[in-house]
Amino acid sequence: MSNQSVPFTKEQIERIIDTYPTPFHIYDEKAIRENARRFYKAFDWVPGGFRNYFAVKALPNPRIIQILREEGMGTDCSSLPELVLSEMAGISGEEVMFTSNDTPATEYVRAKELGAVINLDDISHIDYLQENAGIPELICFRYNPGELKSGNDIIGKPTEAKYGFTRDQLFEGYKKVRDLGAKRFALHTMVASNELNPDYFIETAGLLFDTAVELKKELGIELEFVNLGGGIGIPYRPEEKPVDLEYVSEGIRKRYEKTIKPAGLDGMRIVMECGRMVTGPYGWLVTKVLHRKETYKTFIGLDSSMANLMRPALYGAYHHITVLGKEDAPATFIADITGSLCENNDKFAIDRKIPEVEIGDILAIHNTGAHGHAMGFNYNAKLRSAELLLKEDGSVELIRRAETVEDYLATLV
Repeated sequence: MSNQSVPFTKEQIERIIDTYPTPFHIYDEKAIRENARRFYKAFDWVPGGFRNYFAVKALPNPRIIQILREEGMGTDCSSLPELVLSEMAGISGEEVMFTSNDTPATEYVRAKELGAVINLDDISHIDYLQENAGIPELICFRYNPGELKSGNDIIGKPTEAKYGFTRDQLFEGYKKVRDLGAKRFALHTMVASNELNPDYFIETAGLLFDTAVELKKELGIELEFVNLGGGIGIPYRPEEKPVDLEYVSEGIRKRYEKTIKPAGLDGMRIVMECGRMVTGPYGWLVTKVLHRKETYKTFIGLDSSMANLMRPALYGAYHHITVLGKEDAPATFIADITGSLCENNDKFAIDRKIPEVEIGDILAIHNTGAHGHAMGFNYNAKLRSAELLLKEDGSVELIRRAETVEDYLATLV
């Protein structure tokens, strides 16, 4: 069962609201650090060391990235601003993976200037990179295994996904970049998102390990590392279980010893690019009840909207909701929990059972530490909320201020 508690009390949040009005996202620094250490400990057997490149798209805030850097993580970036955020947090060089698609030349140039590991998405990008930035010494390819591997609902079937090289293109591509001067090589795949089946990640590792051995046999190329991607899910629903990292690690270790060591590739590093499972469970959208509407059903209207958290509207995703101060009250009240956008799908929950709520109650919407604030937008001219860091000593740090009307108008000419 997942832990759907909150690390703060109603009284704490009321004091915070005196300075930072709702809505806002708040992140638990202590829990994030402890989770990062648990992640690294699970993979401490990896030859040459394990690294997670935190997926910046999950929580693009330099203060969070700085915390994760202190815990040994790099960054996984997919755009120029994400590269800049990495620099702001003190991360550069091969601590950065640049995994992008339909990429502008200027972004390849900037990634190469930073010394980032460039991970190409398509075989045609080899010539494009060569013409615009030059082939770096270390190059990585994103592999789309097609029918060899199933995807899941978020990314879809690999054969229908826009990402990655086919198997034949992979071998052709490595030969080509080697001829163009590349000296070091890596391999990446990412075929699922928010996956809770631990065996899925063990199978993915086995697929990449087999490919690494084939590359050595056919081309004489020895991969420096394989990037198993991210995709480790989190238990959004109370009845779901978190992925057992120790189980995943042990399964990958067995595959490594069975496949990699006999092939003379012992020492090949393993990296990942998890974002959601690193910070996701440790963020909450804190919001107040503004209205209660009784028509054909009951609607609880909040001072936030899908502009602050769009996953429920976009995916039909479940996010647990705590009514602060009523954690132990029976969940016998049924309502739709809504925002104020001019869209009927602007709902955080539909027919949700929660404790009886009143106007002015404070709600904490769980698991917004990844793909929460990051997916915000300004439709209906809604302003994006602040982000706060709940520090280990119980104090609060403002790590992104709320937008103002002046911010919204700033780009108009």
